[in-house]
Amino acid sequence: MSLARNLSRAATIAAATVALFVIQGCASKPEAQDPLVPVFQGQRVWNGVTTTSEGRVFVSYSQADGPGTQVAELDAQGQPFPFPDANWNVALASVAGPIGNGYVHVNALRIGPDGKLWIVDAGASGIGKPAVKGGARLFQFDPQTRSLLRVYDLAPVVNPYTFIDDVRFNGPFAYLTDAGAPGLIVLDLRTGVPRRVLDSHPSVMASTPLQAEGRTLKDAKGQPLYIHADQLEVSPDGQWLYYQPASGPMARIATRWLNDASVTPKQLESHVELKWANTPTTGGTAIDAQGNIYVNDTDKKRILRISPEGKQSVLIEDPRLVWADAMWIDRAGYLWIPASQQSLTPDFNGGKLEVRPPVWIYKLQIHAQPSPLDQP
Repeated sequence: MSLARNLSRAATIAAATVALFVIQGCASKPEAQDPLVPVFQGQRVWNGVTTTSEGRVFVSYSQADGPGTQVAELDAQGQPFPFPDANWNVALASVAGPIGNGYVHVNALRIGPDGKLWIVDAGASGIGKPAVKGGARLFQFDPQTRSLLRVYDLAPVVNPYTFIDDVRFNGPFAYLTDAGAPGLIVLDLRTGVPRRVLDSHPSVMASTPLQAEGRTLKDAKGQPLYIHADQLEVSPDGQWLYYQPASGPMARIATRWLNDASVTPKQLESHVELKWANTPTTGGTAIDAQGNIYVNDTDKKRILRISPEGKQSVLIEDPRLVWADAMWIDRAGYLWIPASQQSLTPDFNGGKLEVRPPVWIYKLQIHAQPSPLDQP
């Protein structure tokens, strides 16, 4: 049987298998008492998860614990199959032409409002590492056929130490964060033309080092670790972009100023709300259809919910949430949470690899629907 048929068949039984797993795993401890439902486990650090309306599951691996597959589809048993194939997942040290035939360093993925799988290539092997020429790209794949539909080349806005971090959509525009050369990128999906905005603005610059599990994180050289423009979300009505460095705080700006290429840098800066929310160090975020933003607090191993008015509340606090990373809300009202243990990898942990397998993906029932800008 072909890989495609295997995965198709796996997708049809995934829901039943996961349901059985949940029932068996929680028979003595009902979900009402333990709302954090374990879904998948693996041996490597994954930093993102996304699901299709049919129940297919895709994950990204950060490579922080060593090289290997960068993007995979998980079958019902959690077995990873490289996406779109194994050849694409061999890390490239150089990119031939404007498209290339593989990834340099995948840092984010998500099913877009068009139902396609969008993959962010950071374009560098890590934050603080030199950008690979032609490596910073946004890929659009058809998850059904596993075929590449379009490549958005970000070369016109790349700096020597660019590290493209994440992406969100808003109609004809996509917004991306650059954590290596601090700034935002506004991409016109119709023309493929990207623009850099808010370069080195205080709203995209980390002013405090990362915190996790009650300690200050240090890089492989023993220096306090800073990550600039990282998380971002678009309000469900498309009117606001929320964004932040990984250690907070969260800023926001009306998207009409971002979308207008005629707005000058000074005008744009004047419309930034610098400290819209006082957020902690964060591994990842998500936003629901009501505009509530879900934020991972890596220091206290909890998830916060921030209302559209900026009011914060604690959704869950659990010792298993070790560096929870990029989250995802599905149509069943679950918040998917990869507990990545990224904080225990060498570049976050003073050069030491102390990840404790298995690495889990959990889900939490939040009784909320995803933003209409996030999914079809």
